[in-house]
Amino acid sequence: MKPELRNRLLAVGALAVAGTALGFIALGNMGENLVYYWSPSDMLAQGEKAYGPTIRLGGIVVPGSIQFNSAHTALTFQVANDRKPDAPKVDVKCDEVPPQMFREGIGVVVEGTWDSSKVFKSNRLMVNHSNEYRPPKEGEDRKEWEKKYLGDPQAQR
Repeated sequence: MKPELRNRLLAVGALAVAGTALGFIALGNMGENLVYYWSPSDMLAQGEKAYGPTIRLGGIVVPGSIQFNSAHTALTFQVANDRKPDAPKVDVKCDEVPPQMFREGIGVVVEGTWDSSKVFKSNRLMVNHSNEYRPPKEGEDRKEWEKKYLGDPQAQR
């Protein structure tokens, strides 16, 4: 066999293998492994189509909605699109201890499933926080610094 013919056959074979792999990925069960990222209004707009698949729900923790039972590590709260009082809200139930920075008014992303009981059951809770970590400047009041960078401790209760 001539080297030119052998090289052409190898190239055609490699393309066939690559095409088969691409087709398997495109037509396989890849849709079952997708995780959708939605806001509360996006998820509510989907209606029954949102029941079942794994979803990452992102929004703001509604002030006054946090309830935590430490004896059963049961956490419930509401997530809204934004801080407006009339923003769409979703009830969230999480069976894990919340991160230390979790509080009202903070941005969160919860991963889990939405079901017909209209409660988002979360198996993962992530908080959005500032990436700026610095000590108070000289002459800066420590309590004001804590409010600015750590949030109002009164709001966490």
